[in-house]
Amino acid sequence: MTNFKSAKIVSVGSYVPENVMVNKEFEKFLDTSDEWITTRTGIRKRHIAPRDQLTAASDLGSRAAMVAIERAGLEPGDIDGIICATFTPDNFFPSTACSIQARLGCSSAYAFDVSAACAGFVYAITIANGLILSGRGKNVLVVGAEVISRTLDWTDRSTCILFGDGAGAVVIQGCNDVGQGILATHLASDGSLGNILELPAWGEKRTMKMKGNEVFKHAVRMMSEASIKVMKCSGTVLDDINFFIPHQANIRIIQAVADQLQIPVEKVVTNLEHYGNTSSASIPLALEEVWNKGAIVEGTRVLFTALGGGIAVGSAMVQF
Repeated sequence: MTNFKSAKIVSVGSYVPENVMVNKEFEKFLDTSDEWITTRTGIRKRHIAPRDQLTAASDLGSRAAMVAIERAGLEPGDIDGIICATFTPDNFFPSTACSIQARLGCSSAYAFDVSAACAGFVYAITIANGLILSGRGKNVLVVGAEVISRTLDWTDRSTCILFGDGAGAVVIQGCNDVGQGILATHLASDGSLGNILELPAWGEKRTMKMKGNEVFKHAVRMMSEASIKVMKCSGTVLDDINFFIPHQANIRIIQAVADQLQIPVEKVVTNLEHYGNTSSASIPLALEEVWNKGAIVEGTRVLFTALGGGIAVGSAMVQF
């Protein structure tokens, strides 16, 4: 058992279904328009798994994970652990992470799921960091994978226009450079707000329910508070942050949080216009866009923050 001083993100990968649904398609069955959706959400299109195919979260997650493993210069057998953040699992059990393990052939890896809805990725990298620092492996694969389209009421304009399907993954690797890696994380929950954003597991109507105005109000407050706390914990000041990558829920939420934190617009990463809200996949999907542009270099400092049903909120300060 090797004890490392820190854990760093060494690669990222993503995968989305080929099928794209643009805003104009909603006009066929909802009282809405492309302009209405774009203006209020910032979303122009999203990737949706074909409804006539039984696409599972593990299908998307394993594809994203393989990209991340290959980019890290590793083989599946090098992975010591797999954590999958999802609220759309393949089954109650076996876990989606175990299904991904089997698909990839990561025979040496333990595997389990994390349920924190849209905050799942931040929760999962927090757990991965703790596992590595406690000697439970060198390479931990974190996957955010969602097939949200299967949870939606397609007659409910307040929810179905917002979401897309997709997966993102990172390899987190132990190292001994205390100046690199996951510098700090902050997690918080408020179960008393659980009814403002929920997906029932039982009963006749098992589709997502959301009180949009309430979610907006608490998301801005809690994501801002979590970001301030993780900045303080990591000894980071505003000028130290190169990129702010929030959960891609709604452009108005992102702008409001950035304004509260006084983060300049050029440091705020957004890509929800192409993907919609992909929940636990949204931060790695956004990270990959910056990564592929060559903007993530040694010393780059990135602030992640996300809020999801629970209510669960989390932030992480990461130095590459």
